[in-house]
Amino acid sequence: MDTLTVLASAAFGSTVYLTTFSTVKWLNQLTVRVKVAGLAMTGLVLCAIIGTIAVASQSAVLGFIVGVGLTPPVHRWILQRRSRAASS
Repeated sequence: MDTLTVLASAAFGSTVYLTTFSTVKWLNQLTVRVKVAGLAMTGLVLCAIIGTIAVASQSAVLGFIVGVGLTPPVHRWILQRRSRAASS
């Protein structure tokens, strides 16, 4: 994980925390029935966000591996094609 990814993840995590904190603080002022429903929805949204990040991270890793595996042969092919075109 590079520094920019760590910083972006930290900033996003901070934003999610502050948004959740503000939402829970606001929900505590409402009636019990609304508060329970709001807390349940907040939990579902947090689970969805965490799941999306987990899937995105796996996709990023898979994309990186595919890119690393495909780039060298494709690059060599392009260079060989250029050298053949230049010599013709």
